[in-house]
Amino acid sequence: MVTFEGTGVKNLKLRGGIYYWRQKIGGVQYSESLQTAKRDEAIKRMAEKVHTAKSGEVLKEKKMTKQQDTSTGWVDYWPQLKVLDCTIRDGGLMNNHQFSDEFVRGVHKALVASGVDYMEVGYKADKKLFSPSEYGAWKSCTEDTLNRFFGDEDPGVKISVMVDIGRTDEEDIKPCDQSVIDLIRVACYIHQIPAALDMVKAAKDKGYEVSVNLMAISTVPEFELNKGLEMIGKSETDMVYLVDSFGSLYFEQIGDLMRRYLDAMGKSKQVGIHAHNNQQMAYANTIFAAIHGATMLDSTIDGLGRGAGNCPTELLLGFLRNPKFKQRPIIEAVEKLTLPLRDQIDWGYSIPYMISGQMNEHPRSAMKLRESDKKNEFVRFYDEITGQ
Repeated sequence: MVTFEGTGVKNLKLRGGIYYWRQKIGGVQYSESLQTAKRDEAIKRMAEKVHTAKSGEVLKEKKMTKQQDTSTGWVDYWPQLKVLDCTIRDGGLMNNHQFSDEFVRGVHKALVASGVDYMEVGYKADKKLFSPSEYGAWKSCTEDTLNRFFGDEDPGVKISVMVDIGRTDEEDIKPCDQSVIDLIRVACYIHQIPAALDMVKAAKDKGYEVSVNLMAISTVPEFELNKGLEMIGKSETDMVYLVDSFGSLYFEQIGDLMRRYLDAMGKSKQVGIHAHNNQQMAYANTIFAAIHGATMLDSTIDGLGRGAGNCPTELLLGFLRNPKFKQRPIIEAVEKLTLPLRDQIDWGYSIPYMISGQMNEHPRSAMKLRESDKKNEFVRFYDEITGQ
């Protein structure tokens, strides 16, 4: 791999826009940053270093100013950034939410110890549509289930649940002061925004924090998206999420969408990011969105989530550098909880999910393949999806 570019001047090299001096003098190999992107200044500094080295003097580095040190922005942290871990909710889409009590308690313990801000425990799905005989307790998240886990104690982390428009009985959502839940996330498609905003108002009236998670955004025409965001921006919601449901977006698209989301929300609402990993972009897109204004960041332990999974919590906490976040509890949870689970559930990046992401399609066909005895017949799947 080439790391340096020639500059036409012997011993002066350019790497990443910064000039370096490389030269062997008196049997000593010097290789140092000149701490400048200006060619004339670099030549001057190199000459000074050569003179000093040949005269036998001790080289003294000039102290970098903040303007010269291009790395200073990466050792700071932004306290306004919040992490919502949705391991149980999104991961539950891979096993009908049939997690053991020990698994859920283990995830909860890890998240509290790690300092993340929210734990999303599942859905508020209507039991008439999703039978408890087929789906685990975290598909419906009744108050009885929540009280059994958390009782009267402070959970140590804010609790979130998701409600799907058309799949939730509003009567199942009790007033906030009668529930352990803090945040209701209303998930909808573009054509469901009016119904979603009715649900937003109902949840706000009951005292909850509320978000709108606008799904499958990569399939929405620009005019419809702008109109939808305008409606959400005028609503009572506290936040709106940019959701890459199919894992098809690249960071350039994330940047464009972030500008539109932020413009529509103004200063009164937060913008969040929920990314899927079909093209190995979930982590990159999440941190790109954070750099460009997102303040609510979704992740899951070990990337556990539907299909290709999500931005891994352990990766995200390492990037954020906030001293309140601790990686070790999450790494321990990977070792003790999700690593053994991989023997039972297939999730994470694979070629079929890559193909569905690149084709901007729902990963259901890839999930079906990965659950079959032909899960590694990638070429056949590629030909079927692309029509070749």
